Amino acid sequence: QNRSHFRNLHTFQHDNARAHTARVSIQYLANNNIPLLHWPALSPDLSPIEHLWDYIGQRLARRPQINNLGELDNALQQEWNAVPQDFIQRLIRSMRRRCTACVAANGGHTRY
Repeated sequence: QNRSHFRNLHTFQHDNARAHTARVSIQYLANNNIPLLHWPALSPDLSPIEHLWDYIGQRLARRPQINNLGELDNALQQEWNAVPQDFIQRLIRSMRRRCTACVAANGGHTRY
């Protein structure tokens, strides 16, 4: 399936995990015209999505035991849809501070 519609709507950002940087993955993105945002290696503190996944993970941990993939899928969708918009906006607004902190730390660890 061609994903050329991504060109104007989305940019793919990944965390440089081996599966994401494999030749087959990079080739798939190129073949489907999916733009890739180059991201510094080992810099999860720059990515607000990590904090969003942590938030969702904490909420999932408070639920009754999840017994199968279907229950997990449903729970993830419910929690994703329940994330407050102001939480997302705060994460987005934090990007300048995250980048500034990363530069100040010479690419090292930050409080994020």
